[in-house]
Amino acid sequence: MNIADYKGGVWVFAEQRDGELQKVSLELLGKGREMADKLNTELVAVLLGYNTDDIAKELLAYGADKVIAADDKLLSHFSTDAYAKVICELSNERKPEIIFIGATYIGRDLGPRIAARLTTGLTADCTALDIDAENNNLLATRPAFGGNLMATIVCADHRPQMATVRPGVFSKLDKDSSKENTSKIEKVTVNLTEDDIRTKVQEVVKLAKDAEDISEAEVIVAGGRGVGSKENFEKLQELADAFGGTVAASRAAIEKDWIDKSVQVGQTGKTVRPKLYIACGISGAIQHLAGMQDSDYIVAINRDENAPIMQVADLAIVGDLNKVVPELISQVKAVAK
Repeated sequence: MNIADYKGGVWVFAEQRDGELQKVSLELLGKGREMADKLNTELVAVLLGYNTDDIAKELLAYGADKVIAADDKLLSHFSTDAYAKVICELSNERKPEIIFIGATYIGRDLGPRIAARLTTGLTADCTALDIDAENNNLLATRPAFGGNLMATIVCADHRPQMATVRPGVFSKLDKDSSKENTSKIEKVTVNLTEDDIRTKVQEVVKLAKDAEDISEAEVIVAGGRGVGSKENFEKLQELADAFGGTVAASRAAIEKDWIDKSVQVGQTGKTVRPKLYIACGISGAIQHLAGMQDSDYIVAINRDENAPIMQVADLAIVGDLNKVVPELISQVKAVAK
């Protein structure tokens, strides 16, 4: 492999489901813009699907220099076989330096398959990205050893360099509709037949989810071990409802089975950036802080004034959350009247 041949830009897999572009794709375009500028190359969004013209224009508005659109009826529903084949053929032909994929259910399925076929490395579930200015290697950072330390991984001898990136870690760029130039959208014909797809989608059944996606919430009330019980999380829910927000938790509360794992915040959970984050009974281990420290405003309620969470909070309340939370609920409801 001649690494010097891989000058095809920074690629972002633009994940869409049923014609709806996933938020992580826009976040990757935001970070990809920074990476592409450091490498002095173009940022390319790779879009697979069927009837995706509107999505392609949206990708340009959010920072892509160019969109490669593979539009085919066989790509209507995600299939590992079909998507991997199309992306690998495009990569072998155009030789990108870097490929970013969101660490979603689809991305975690697709990324390893592409990396294996391209005989390259993949750093999974990244929380930080940078470029080594000396050799243009991608510096991909991810949690290791159960989230107890951060490892920065380099794929020095193979290309393209690949990483899946956790949703919510990076910020998307502001939308600029003036950049929706259709001349920057390249539609490619895919070399794909039904025989290439070993699994067939017979029916799509959507299940209603009771839990809100915490990565989208503007207000989060999170509880940790200090909440004390599953029943006490009902008080946090009441406070979240008063704010029009949602409830989340630290790993300690999840391990005690007080609340569902889908709302875990931290290195082994989700990364969130709400306008208001209220941490109740959370000590503030580094693994948890990594998932919420970029919140706009942090309120911490804890009996221990020296707890790490108190040091990063904009407002630290020293006290018993069983007394503080009901008072907060009362005050918020009074203001809302």
